[in-house]
Amino acid sequence: MNWEAFFRNLQLIGTRYFVLALIAFMLFYVLFRNKWLYKKIQQRFPKNKDYAREILYSVTTMIIFALVSSIVFTHPRIRPHTTMYTNISEYGWVYYFAAFPIMLFMHDTYFYWCHRLMHHKKIFNYVHLVHHQSTNPSPWAAYAFHPLEAFIEIGILFVFVFTIPIHKTHLLIFFLFMIVYNVYGHLGYELYPKGFGKHWFGRWINTSVNHNQHHQYFKGNYGLYFLFWDRILGTIREDYEARFDEVKERVIPSK
Repeated sequence: MNWEAFFRNLQLIGTRYFVLALIAFMLFYVLFRNKWLYKKIQQRFPKNKDYAREILYSVTTMIIFALVSSIVFTHPRIRPHTTMYTNISEYGWVYYFAAFPIMLFMHDTYFYWCHRLMHHKKIFNYVHLVHHQSTNPSPWAAYAFHPLEAFIEIGILFVFVFTIPIHKTHLLIFFLFMIVYNVYGHLGYELYPKGFGKHWFGRWINTSVNHNQHHQYFKGNYGLYFLFWDRILGTIREDYEARFDEVKERVIPSK
């Protein structure tokens, strides 16, 4: 085990999580808590014990993420068999940029099917219930997974590095985007504009309202970045678009 790599990865993963979640938390849950309350998807706030639970499980998740990624990146019996490359010219700049939408599709597909599997009645309580304890999630819930689910979540790394050519910066940029979108998904507030849920483009994009409904009701809305699997397979909640519109049409209450 390369402990230097482990602590370096843990520092990177932890810094991203705590900085992004803290900024979101301070803005929406502390500084503008009362001013922006009318915009909150669920008109209530989690309790302090909920924040503590989310952070505790997120720390465990980050340790698992750092451990697995360190092994993949440095183990002499694993790294040589990966598709990772170091020189961008090997595949060119066109592929370099094309890889990002490919990775988004791969991760969204991987997540959707793993997510649905984790909701199976024989698995849910042992793997996914921890994450669903946040029925009204906060930004701190972004990585609040049971250790077993954390291993499932980091499994996308294996999919990437054993299927398509992956440059180191692909992973750095992609996983930064992942935590940004994960914090947004658990924010408890909707940042996309009014009408986005019904727009020809927006109707295929996952939103904070969409994922908040999943936490609140436990069924439907299983996507990560997109909604095409939910829409194609009929697992999107029928009240999603109406809920999105209701949240975005709220106005500042008169004093």
